[in-house]
Amino acid sequence: MDAGSLDKKVPLYQKVKEHIIEHIQSGQWKPGFQIPSENELTQSQNMSRMTIHRALRELTADGWLMRVQGAGTFVAEPRPQSAVLSIKSIAEEVRSRNSEYSNDIILLAQEKASAHIAGVMDLELNAPVFHSIIIHKENDVPIQLEDRFVNPAAAPDYLNQDFSNITPYDYLVKAAPLDNAEHSIFAIAPEDKQAELLQIPLGTPCLLLRRRTWSEGKTVTYAKLIHPGDRYSLGGTFQG
Repeated sequence: MDAGSLDKKVPLYQKVKEHIIEHIQSGQWKPGFQIPSENELTQSQNMSRMTIHRALRELTADGWLMRVQGAGTFVAEPRPQSAVLSIKSIAEEVRSRNSEYSNDIILLAQEKASAHIAGVMDLELNAPVFHSIIIHKENDVPIQLEDRFVNPAAAPDYLNQDFSNITPYDYLVKAAPLDNAEHSIFAIAPEDKQAELLQIPLGTPCLLLRRRTWSEGKTVTYAKLIHPGDRYSLGGTFQG
C-alpha cells in the first residue's frame, strides 16, 4: 500500500486538527492567539464547515483550544504535565529563610475580561474581573512579579484588601478555600516593563509559573508569577 493510499484514509477533520496542532507546537500560534474563524478555515483548507466545526470541537475537548462566546477560538494554555509544587504564601517562604518580606503594589483594579482571560477563567467576554500586579521582595530585592486575575464571584472583597499587610494568597486561601490547582513552568526572557519592575537587565533568564485555582468548582484565579532565575528556585517533593 503506497503513501497516497494511506493519506486517503485519514479523515478530513483529522487533517485539519493536525494542521492546527502543527501551528501550536511550532510556536507560531502561542497561548492566547486567536486562530482563524470557521469561515476562514473553511476557505483556506477547502473543506466543509461541518468538517472544520468537528475539528475545532475535538481540539477544544482535548485542551488544545478554548472557545469564547462572542469572541472566537483561541489557543489554550498548556495543560500541566505533573503537580510537583506546593502552593504557599511567598511571604511565608521569605520569612522561613529569616529574611524580611515586603512588596510594592503596582495595580489593584477592576477590568473587563479580555477574550483570553475570559477563556482561561470560564467567564463571559467583558465580564468584570479583578486584576492585581504586585512585586514581592526579599530583603528589599524583587524576587517575584505577580500578575493575577481574580473572579469577583469567588472573592468579592479582593479589591478592599490591604495587600501591604496580607498577600493575595493569604486572603484567597480563606475567602475561597482551594479545591484544585494546575500550574506550568516556562523559561522566558522578561519584557521591558517586567524587567524594569524586577530591577533586572533585559535578557536576564526568568522562570514563569502560570497557575489556575478552583474552589467549589469555580475558577478563582489565574496568575502569572515571574521570578529572576538567579534569585529564586522552584522545587517540590512527592511521596510514592
